[in-house]
Parts: sequence; structure tokens; C-alpha cells
Amino acid sequence: MFPSTSPETGRDSWSDGPPPGQPYGQPPSPRTGPGVDDGDRRERSGPRRARRGGEPARRPDDPAADEPDEEIVPPVEVRRSLSVAVAGFAALLGVGLVLGAQTSGPGHRLPFAVIIFGVQLLFVLAWTMAMRPPAMLVVALLSVGAAAVADTAAVQTEIAGLAPLGYVAAGGFVLGVLGQLVRRVDRVRVTDSLGTTLLIVVGVVAFGTLIVLSRIPAGTQAITVCLTASGVALTVARLVDAVAAWPRLAPQVPRGAAGVVGGAMVGTLVSAVLGSYLVTPFTPTRAAIIGLVAAVAAVLADLAVGYAEAGRLMAGEPPTMWVARHMQGPLGGFALAAPAAYAMCMFVL
Repeated sequence: MFPSTSPETGRDSWSDGPPPGQPYGQPPSPRTGPGVDDGDRRERSGPRRARRGGEPARRPDDPAADEPDEEIVPPVEVRRSLSVAVAGFAALLGVGLVLGAQTSGPGHRLPFAVIIFGVQLLFVLAWTMAMRPPAMLVVALLSVGAAAVADTAAVQTEIAGLAPLGYVAAGGFVLGVLGQLVRRVDRVRVTDSLGTTLLIVVGVVAFGTLIVLSRIPAGTQAITVCLTASGVALTVARLVDAVAAWPRLAPQVPRGAAGVVGGAMVGTLVSAVLGSYLVTPFTPTRAAIIGLVAAVAAVLADLAVGYAEAGRLMAGEPPTMWVARHMQGPLGGFALAAPAAYAMCMFVL
């Protein structure tokens, strides 16, 4: 039976031989386009991811675009003489506060209050010069006034407590903010200065906690243990940084982890030794606990001051007065250790 149409119509006829120029026994070579090799074909065979705007995503093996190299910031040099000087200042400050607490007695709080007020003046000077809030003079004067009112309230109140100090701190903060709002030049920066004003006012009032603590039974002994632990911790931490500031916590901060941890440990050990010589309710264990809290609070506050100073320098702000900048850390450490001592005396003793 024959088909009605010819087999050559509409299709190629079967050929018994290979194409012209192709020998017998070899398969025909694959067709390739101009300028396309097997490697490119394999790359384009997979799915292509889409980027924003419809552009194809860059593959990992594509040549990377020229990117600027990251700037390597060299670590800040640790000045050994400066670390030793700050350690000496912390030791003197701790000795002065501990000896001042020993002069306090029932009906005889004024000498200790005078010593506390002197430390508060140093705190206001160092922190306002270092942090430079808007309307710096207004904030400094209000902080000094808050310190005087807080010390007076701590001495004259009938019942020893922290409530009057809290009211003084809140009032000083509000007045400081209002004093900056009055000045048109500082009104733009008032939002940035809220934290600075709060730190200065609360730090000043925190020293008044020691006067309140001296009016509580076993409070003077608690001050001795906590401030001794804090002073030893700050001194040892700075001395270790002078010898070996390692490992560096940050390249821009000239402090080492060995000093921070070692200072807190030595301060705790000294407080435990003191607790073995004090009378009831003190024991070596209780003294070690409250000394540990105070020492850790002091060294962490000192370390936080270093980070804050490094942040200001990286932001391009000019450096502040040399003396104020390096007094700021120990003063901040004792300011935080004072309420920590009060809290531990209430909860542990």
C-alpha cells in the first residue's frame, strides 16, 4: 500500500551517509554559538536570581567590585604614668571617705557631711567639664545646690531614709532642664543633654547616701567595708593596667580585662578580711558579699567612663580638661558604690 503523499514532502529525507566533511563512526559535533564555550553554558544553565530593579544577582564567582578598604584604627596607647596617677587618686579618695566615716557619730554628723560635700564639689567639677552639657554653668550651680540640700536633708531629717534624697534629685533634674530651656541657644540641644544632666545630679545626690547610712546601726562599718573594697578595686585595676592592659576590651579604650576582673577580686578579698575583724552582724561571708557588689559597681562605673570618653573623641569632640577627664572615673565609681553599699546593708545585714 503506497501513501498518497510523497515521503520527501515537508520533511528531510533519511540519509545513509554522514554529513559532508564528517567521517563515519563519529557523532556530529554540537552546535555552539559565537563566543560561547562550555564553561559559560554551564554557568547559564542554572536559575538566575533577581535583584531589585530586575537586574540579575551577582554570583559568588563573579569578580567583586572595587570596594574601599576599611580603615584600621590603631589601638590607643596605654600611658603607664597616667594609670598610676589615677590609681593614687582613687586610693586617696577611698582613704578620705573611710576615715571621714569614722568621725561620724550620734549627734555628730557635720564633719562627715563636710567631707562628703567636698567630694561632691570635685564630682561636679569633673563631670561637667568632661561631659560639657548645654548651659554648663547653670547645670553646675544647680548640682552644687542639690548637693547642699541633699546633705542637709540627710543630716537633719528625723528618720534616716532615701526619700528626701530622691525628692532632691528629681527637683534638681527638673530645674536643670528648665534652666537649659530658658536659653535660646541651648534649646536645640536640650534633648541630648537630658542624660548628661540626670547623671550629674543623681551622681551628686548619691554621695549623700553615705550620710544616711552612717545613721543606721552597723552603717558605719558597712561604709568601711564597701568603700575599702571599692577603693582597693579601683586602685588595683589601674595599677594592673599600668603593668599589662591585657586583653584589651576595645582598641579605643586604654583598659584591660585583667585589671577590671583582678581589681574586683582583690577588693572582695580585702572586704572578707575586714569582715573577720568586725563585730556582729558582720561575718567574712557577709562582708565578702557586700564588698563584692560595691567593688564590681565601682570598677564598672570607672570602665563606663572610659568608654564614654572614647565615644566623645571618636565623634570628633575636642578633649576636655586633662585633670577633670581622669578624675571622672574614680569619682563615678564611688558615686555608684555609695547606694550599692546602702542597698546591701539593708538586704544582707
